[in-house]
Amino acid sequence: MSQRPIDIPKALRSFRYAGEGIVSLFRFENNARIHLLAAVAVILLGFFFEISIAEWGLIITHIGLVWMAEAFNTAFEKLADLVSPEYHPTIKAVKDLAAGGVLMVALSAVIVGGLVFIPKLLAFFL
Repeated sequence: MSQRPIDIPKALRSFRYAGEGIVSLFRFENNARIHLLAAVAVILLGFFFEISIAEWGLIITHIGLVWMAEAFNTAFEKLADLVSPEYHPTIKAVKDLAAGGVLMVALSAVIVGGLVFIPKLLAFFL
């Protein structure tokens, strides 16, 4: 076999392109910046309340899921705008569905955050 099993330069380029996508997401997308601000606040709360490893796992997983959903939503929107710059009911449905996916994951993250932090906040203030 003359070809290497893993093309390291190609893999490194892929990581660079992915990094450019992440930078673009947070640089240009307002909702992604809102999610970033929320994530920073939750992480700071996590350190303040010294949450458990399991709680960190839940929090970090949900932060990642929200950012991932936001990235996919942004990609769908950009592709839809390229395909149909003018209003089209099907494109609207695609965009609405993708945005709905972000909302579902964000609500799940809020619920998990509530399960982790509400008992700690009550114990702290009461």
